[in-house]
Amino acid sequence: MSSAEEIAKTAAAASAVLRPVSNEARNAALTKIAEILMANKASIVEANKIDLENAEKNSVAGPLVKRLDLSKGDKFDAMCQGVLDVAALPDPIGKVTFASKLDDGLELYRLTCPIGVVLAIFESRPEVIANITALAIKSGNAVILKGGKESLSTFTVISKLVREALAGTEIPSGAVQLIESRQDVAGLLSQDQYIDLVIPRGSNELVRSIKDNTKIPVLGHADGLCNAYINGDADVDMAVRVVVDSKTNYVAACNAIEGLLIQRGEALTTLLPEIAKGLLTAGVTLKVTPEIADALAKAGVADAEKIVPAEDKDFETEFLSLVLAVGAVDGVEEAIAHINKHSSKHTDVIVTSSEETANKFMNSVDSAGVYWNASTRFADGFRYGFGTEVGISTSKIHARGPVGLEGLTCYHYQLRGSGQVAGDYVGAGGKKEFKHEKL
Repeated sequence: MSSAEEIAKTAAAASAVLRPVSNEARNAALTKIAEILMANKASIVEANKIDLENAEKNSVAGPLVKRLDLSKGDKFDAMCQGVLDVAALPDPIGKVTFASKLDDGLELYRLTCPIGVVLAIFESRPEVIANITALAIKSGNAVILKGGKESLSTFTVISKLVREALAGTEIPSGAVQLIESRQDVAGLLSQDQYIDLVIPRGSNELVRSIKDNTKIPVLGHADGLCNAYINGDADVDMAVRVVVDSKTNYVAACNAIEGLLIQRGEALTTLLPEIAKGLLTAGVTLKVTPEIADALAKAGVADAEKIVPAEDKDFETEFLSLVLAVGAVDGVEEAIAHINKHSSKHTDVIVTSSEETANKFMNSVDSAGVYWNASTRFADGFRYGFGTEVGISTSKIHARGPVGLEGLTCYHYQLRGSGQVAGDYVGAGGKKEFKHEKL
C-alpha cells in the first residue's frame, strides 16, 4: 500500500468516527487549537521569518511573499480569532432542510451531513492550516493538509501545535493530517475511493494543475479577474474610494480588481480623471486604451511612467500587483457583456446612483459575487460572517463564492417507517396512495 493510500484510508476511517461527534466536543477542540496558537505566537512568527528570508533568497514571486507574511497587520490575531469564530457558529450538521409525510407512520427527512474527507493543497498562506482545520472539524469532516514549500517552517510549527491541541479531545487522530511530502500529492489526487473533495488555494497554475490531474471533485478558482464598472451617474468620491480600495487594499488577493470600465460620455471628463488621480497617488500603473489615454490627457492627468498603453490581453490578466487595465464602454449593457466574456466569474462591482441600473448589473453579471457601491475586497469568508473560509469557488455546483461551513456539508435522506414495504404502494405493484404532506 502506498503512503498516499495509507493517508487517505486513515482519513476515511477517521471521518467515520468523527461524523457522530457532538458539536460541543468539536467546539472544545477548536478552542484548544486557538489557545495553543495564541500561546505560541512568538515561535510561529519566528518560523514565519525564516520562510520569508528563504523566499527572498529564492526570488519567490512578490504576490506569494505577501501571502506568506503572517506578521503583517493583524493577520496572526485574525487567524486565531477565526478559529474561535467558527466554534461560535451554529452546528451545520443535522439540520433538517426538508420533511415530508409520505404516509401515516412513514416520514422522510433531508438532513445536512459532512462531505467526508477533504484534501486541501495550498501555497504560501500558512494561516490556511488553521482556517481549514477549524472549518473541517466544525463540519465533521476529516482533512488532509498539504502546504507549499515556501511556508514549510511555519507549516511545521503550526501543524505540531494543532496535533498537540487535538490530543486528548474527542477528535480522532486521523481527522487532521498534515503532510510535507510533495510526492504524496500526486498519489493523493488518485485516491478518489477515499477522498471526497479537493480544495486548492494558491496560484492559477496550482489550481489548473490539480483540476487536470484528478477525478476527485475540485472546489476552487483558477483566477481572480475582478472588475469595477463606473456608471456615468456615480458619485465621484464614492467611485474613487471603492475603486482605490478594490485595487490597493491587498493587491495580491484574488478579490482585488484587475479591470476598470468607465461609461463613455461625461464620465470620461468628470469621473475618470479623479479616479485616475486616486489610483496614481496609490502607486497604481494604469494600462489604458487610446480612448482613456486621450480623455486623461485632455483632463491634464499625465504620468509617462504610470499611464501606459493597454493590450487586449490585459483585460484577461490577473496582475496581482499595482497594475490595472482601464477601458471605456457605452453603458451598463456593454459592461455586463465585457465582464461576462472576460472575467473569471469571481467578484465584480458597479458604482452607480441608480438602483434600476444596479439591479440590471447584479442580475446579469454571471459571477459568484456581484456588488453595488462596495469594494470587491468584501469577498471573503470572514467578512461574510462565515468565521473564515476554505477558499472561494467560481464553480456553479455545490458551493460558490467564499466557502464556509455550508460549503463543507452535503445532505442525506432519513426515512422513518413502521414496517411499510414499497410493494403496497402505487408504482411498485400496490394500491396505496402516498400522502406527500409537508411536515
